[in-house]
Amino acid sequence: MAATTRRPIALAAAVATAAALGATAFALPAVAAGSPAAGPAAPKLEIVDGTLDWGIKESFRTYVVSPIAQGKVTVADGARQAAGNGAFTFTGGKGSYDMGSHASETAFKGSVRFEGHHGVLDVKLSDIKVGSGRQTGTITADFTSKTEDGTVVSKNDAPIAALDMTAAKRGGGAAGETVLTDIPATLTAEGVDVFAGFYAKGAELDPVALKVKTAAPSPDPSDDPSKDPSDDPGKDPSKDPSKDPSEDPSKDPSKDPSEDPSADPAPTASETAAPVSGPVVDGNLDWGVREKFRAYVVGPIAHGKIVTSDGASADGDSYRFTRATGRLDADKNTLDAAFKGKVRFLGHETKGEYVLDLALSNLKVDIEGASGTLLADVSSKDQKTGKVSKFTGLSFAELKVPAGALAAKGGIVNLKNVPTTLTADGAKAFGGFYKKGEALDALNVAVSIDKDAQLPAGSTGGSGSTGGSGSTGGSTAGGSTTGGGTVGGGSVGGSGSLAATGSDVPTGALIAASGVVVAAGAGIVLAARRRRDTTA
Repeated sequence: MAATTRRPIALAAAVATAAALGATAFALPAVAAGSPAAGPAAPKLEIVDGTLDWGIKESFRTYVVSPIAQGKVTVADGARQAAGNGAFTFTGGKGSYDMGSHASETAFKGSVRFEGHHGVLDVKLSDIKVGSGRQTGTITADFTSKTEDGTVVSKNDAPIAALDMTAAKRGGGAAGETVLTDIPATLTAEGVDVFAGFYAKGAELDPVALKVKTAAPSPDPSDDPSKDPSDDPGKDPSKDPSKDPSEDPSKDPSKDPSEDPSADPAPTASETAAPVSGPVVDGNLDWGVREKFRAYVVGPIAHGKIVTSDGASADGDSYRFTRATGRLDADKNTLDAAFKGKVRFLGHETKGEYVLDLALSNLKVDIEGASGTLLADVSSKDQKTGKVSKFTGLSFAELKVPAGALAAKGGIVNLKNVPTTLTADGAKAFGGFYKKGEALDALNVAVSIDKDAQLPAGSTGGSGSTGGSGSTGGSTAGGSTTGGGTVGGGSVGGSGSLAATGSDVPTGALIAASGVVVAAGAGIVLAARRRRDTTA
């Protein structure tokens, strides 16, 4: 099963020197050229051995063996797994490579099975094959997967992952071997069924490493020397002179003048308001944290709830934090604004206590020009010990602010749909199972520096909760919010803390759409941007 790539598998020169080397070099990420010249049919090379190193999805493996899923991962039939619940190696690769179409097909030995939730989660993958071409590749597998209602879905030779061969890195190998690493992989439409639909098509999977060994052909050396001299000199000169001179002069002059005029009107339009500085007298911040995380908390596995209090309230698909204070400085193009309110995520209730207990409060935006940071006080419960660590002023998310957005109009600075991405400290607050740079929900901020100005409409103040228990009135029933932290070297959640949710771990009977995974290892040190505090 082969796909096409814009990078041909450059074997011609290797075939020409096969007698001297004793084997051919299999080079997937070579530079693509036009169609091969007419002549004798290109030979096929036999792939006599190979390995596929692929972890499928790290956060999924972690979830399966967590205290929540209480499951296990089993390899068989020639597959092996790296220590520490690491990636899998599928062995005994056999297949072929077509020098004419640059398509390869390799089948590997081995199977892997994921079991959890006392049999509710049960996924098995076997008969793994990799097909690759000039630009793309595909991983196929036989799989069985149990759905939420217990139905078992089985498919053979299903394409479960799409590969981007153009991004592969080529490493050194022995004679006749090709080693490709860091091949990006994403979930296909049929691959969605592997996880019972709780990962979406296009979800990022673990990168792939491929090593294959080919056998040297006998009749081909007479053909290839004629192909290489004609192809290689013809490919490079035709591409480099035509693309570089034509693209650079055309792109640079066209882009810079066109982009600058298009970018200028936005700042000038927003800057038509006179620069204003002064203290922030009121304001609201609307933020949903992360949609899939919210879905998990109130989903069928966590059976939890989301509680707001201290001036925060649920406002549609986000939470509103209120009563802003701070300062706007037009000369420095900065805004510092702090907001009142607390949102608490509770799930996995056991004997009146919640295993999952994460709270964010006292949110603050610190903006300078087109960039900024969202800070928060963070409280996270250790799922093994029950202790709660607290950190104050944690740098939680990075903000990307439109140019000129801090210019006040009518006494109001109104920032809409500001993109937010997770910081390194924010990732650790989630147990390290969200990665730095992952997108969070967009942020809306409106602050007033004029006491008579009218803020944008929307609910303010109050408290309430959403989800499983349906409690209202800002109740914080469940896990304790004190105890367990240590100043300077504490962990957010420590061993067994709150971990990945969102697109990284599927939900429902299989795994939640944004599953909470238990963080392995204690002592995660969070470098809070402003200060840190721990309450025992």
